[in-house]
Amino acid sequence: MSASNLQEQTQFLKYSRTVGMTTMRGRGFYYPVDSAIARDGRIYVVNRSSERAPADTVRVTMLNMDGEYFGVFGAGGDGDGEFLWPSGIALDGEGRVYVSDEHLHRITVFTASGDFVFSWGGHGSGEGELDSPSGLAFDLDDNILVSDARNHRVQRFTKNGVFLSAFGGAGSGEGELDMPWGLTTNADGDVFVADWGNDRVQSFSSTGRFISQYGGSGRGDGQFLKPASVAVDTKGYVYVADWGNERVQVLDADGRFMQQLRGEATHSKWAEDFLGINVEEADGGFGDGGAGGGNSGDGVAPVEGFIRRQHVVTLPLDRAFASLREVRGGHDGAHAIESFGLGGVDRLDSSVSVRAAKDAATQQSSRCEVCAV
Repeated sequence: MSASNLQEQTQFLKYSRTVGMTTMRGRGFYYPVDSAIARDGRIYVVNRSSERAPADTVRVTMLNMDGEYFGVFGAGGDGDGEFLWPSGIALDGEGRVYVSDEHLHRITVFTASGDFVFSWGGHGSGEGELDSPSGLAFDLDDNILVSDARNHRVQRFTKNGVFLSAFGGAGSGEGELDMPWGLTTNADGDVFVADWGNDRVQSFSSTGRFISQYGGSGRGDGQFLKPASVAVDTKGYVYVADWGNERVQVLDADGRFMQQLRGEATHSKWAEDFLGINVEEADGGFGDGGAGGGNSGDGVAPVEGFIRRQHVVTLPLDRAFASLREVRGGHDGAHAIESFGLGGVDRLDSSVSVRAAKDAATQQSSRCEVCAV
C-alpha cells in the first residue's frame, strides 16, 4: 500500500471516546448484540445476555453518547415485552423501538420509553413467517425490512407487521443469499445486505432488484470472511463488519477499498468510576462476569480480550454508538465495542460508522468507542 493511501486510511476515521462496561444488570451492557440511536440522541442497546445467566440480565439499556444512563426495559422470557435471543434493533419514524428475537421468531415493539406495545411474527417459511430474524432497518416509507436469516431472504412489513414483499432466496448467485445478517438502506432507498454465508455484501433496489455486490472470500483488502453487518453513510461510503477477518473495512460507493480498522480501546468513564471505588478489580483477579462469577453483585468485569466479532451501522448524527452481534450458536466470550466517525465532517446530518467486536476469551469487556467526525 502506498504512503498516500496509508495516510488517507489514518485520517479517514478518528477515535473520540469509549462508553460503557460489562454489568449483568443496571448501568452497562451484558453480551450486547445491536443498538440504535434516536433523533434526540438516546441510544438503545440490546443485551442478549448468556444462557446461564438470570432472565433479568436480558434487557435493552438506554443511554446517550455522553454516558448518561436512562434505565432499562425488557427481560428474558417468552411473554409480552420479553426476549429469549434478541438480535437486532431499529427505530421507526415515530421513535418506537423494534427488537428481533431469533428464538421466538418475532418482532417486539416498544414505545421510546420502553413500554411494551405489541409483537408480531411466527415461525415458518411462508410469506410473513420468520426463521431466526436478525438485522432490522426501516425504508424511506417507514416500512420495516427484516433479515430472515434461515429463510435466506429479506422480508418487508408495515410497522404493524403486515407482510408486503420479499426478495432473495437460498444460493450464491446474484441476488441470492446465504444466512443474511445485518442490513441497512441508503439515502436513495437501496438496501444493502451482509450476505454472511457468501462472504459478500449485496445491494438491491427498494423493490428488491439486484444491483451490485461487493467483496468475495479472502483476507485481502476488500475481501470478506463471514461479514456480519453493513452500513452506508450519506456520501455513499460502505462500512462492512468483516467478522472472520476480525476487522471493519471501509469501501467507497464503487466498492473500492479505502480503509480497515481494528480498534483503539480505552476505559470508559463508567469503568473508571467503578475501578476508582473497587481497586481490587482494577488489579485483576475477578471472574468472567457471568452468573456465579467472582465479581461484585452486578457482575462487573471491565477487562479486554481478543477481538472476534464485529458489527457496523450508520447513524444520522455526528457521533455514534453501537454494540456487537453474538456469534451464531454460542454465547461464550467477552465484548469490545468501538465506533468511528468520518474525518473532516462536522455537520449533524452526517453519518458515521460503528464497529463492535466480540472477544474470544471467557473474560468480558463491554464498552463503546466513539470517534469524532
